[in-house]
Amino acid sequence: MQDCLFCKIVAGSIPSTKVYEDDMVLAFRDISPQAPTHILVIPKIHIESMTDVNEKNVGAVEQIMRVIPVIAKEQNLDNGFRVVTNVGEDGRQSVKHLHFHILGGKQLSGTMG
Repeated sequence: MQDCLFCKIVAGSIPSTKVYEDDMVLAFRDISPQAPTHILVIPKIHIESMTDVNEKNVGAVEQIMRVIPVIAKEQNLDNGFRVVTNVGEDGRQSVKHLHFHILGGKQLSGTMG
């Protein structure tokens, strides 16, 4: 999508600090980190949110699930980390492109489950 911030990052028209990239997935540092390590992991194809995952694009999400532990290991998050995705307005999704936050590098506050 032309006006999607994350699609522009994938295209290289907006710079990012990449930490991982393959044919299906891009991971980069969040510009407003909420933890010492805060990385966004996105599919290179445009999927608006988890509600838009389907049989045609689920492979990109599967690849994200494969690379999150790899990224966490490379970032030395051996003591643990949190993975979060926000969906829709009530879920506080700020960019309408599916993305997963990897948060770690300290003991995180609160619980989520």
